[in-house]
Amino acid sequence: MNVNGITSFGLYGGSIANQTFNAMNLRLEGKQVAILAADGFEQSELIEPRRALEAEGAQVYIVSLEKGLIRGWTAKNWGESVTVDVGLDTADPTQYDALLLPGGVMNPDQLRRNARAVQFVSHFVEAGKPIGAICHGPQILIEAEAVDGRLLTSYDSLRTDLENAGAHWVDQEVVVDEGLVTSRTPSDLPAFNRNFIEEIAEGVHPSISPREIKFPGQLGFQPLM
Repeated sequence: MNVNGITSFGLYGGSIANQTFNAMNLRLEGKQVAILAADGFEQSELIEPRRALEAEGAQVYIVSLEKGLIRGWTAKNWGESVTVDVGLDTADPTQYDALLLPGGVMNPDQLRRNARAVQFVSHFVEAGKPIGAICHGPQILIEAEAVDGRLLTSYDSLRTDLENAGAHWVDQEVVVDEGLVTSRTPSDLPAFNRNFIEEIAEGVHPSISPREIKFPGQLGFQPLM
């Protein structure tokens, strides 16, 4: 990105596009976004949204099961590694304005079996904060009891699981339902990124009634430094 009238390339994934930004008009300036991921995340579904979010002024943090590196998956093989900023043992979800859940087959399967990861996601659901989930990412939303009655999409192999959990599943590139943004595959990233950024800029969606939230004190979370 280049603010102050300098060109930025390909911010929303897909083909290269020239866009000019003014430093005073960054829609997500001051926003903090958590990306919850583990080994085997679909590489493009983490890297490209992170780039788009940062280009709009957001501070983006990788949250995972523990500190260190996690490896991406691309083209049927291991891809790049990214550094984990915050381990789940100290991650305080109240510090973040939005949550991104990238896909990949291995990644959400690990997260949905981890109670702390599910609790972390539940905070965003209960607080009405924007959530973006793509491909296999919505799997953990089932564990967080977040899909009943919601309109969404995903990788097509998850359709039955999501419908059994009460979701209304549709086959389209992006679906927005009261702050929940979902897409099917990496080819949908341009639309996904645009809509996720818009939902974060709008902020909390009060139509989602929050239940009692136990974060952070009761579970011993430490504030993000």
